[in-house]
Amino acid sequence: MTDADKLTLLKNVLDIATLDQDVLLTTLLSFASQKILDRAYPYNTVITVVPARYELKQIEIAVYLYNKRGAEGQTAHNENGINRTYESADVPESLMRGIIPFIGIPTGVVV
Repeated sequence: MTDADKLTLLKNVLDIATLDQDVLLTTLLSFASQKILDRAYPYNTVITVVPARYELKQIEIAVYLYNKRGAEGQTAHNENGINRTYESADVPESLMRGIIPFIGIPTGVVV
């Protein structure tokens, strides 16, 4: 899936038809990408592309980040019968749970 495809899918999920939020949405996709790469490859900074198996997860995380804007770090909020609580100030573990860290032998290490 190309970056343009991801942006289009993200806009469809968020029901955004205009171009005025493309910069923000692209940035959120980048943040989501980095979260996935940090989890999947914690000791490898060379890999910079989200594996195909996690592309929809990238969009899910971007949606979460978009919806959380303006309430970053919120742990509870009650107003007129509306209750909001976030698992953490970061992307919740429930979204990150399916991302499996890559395990391998670091190159250049003598055993």
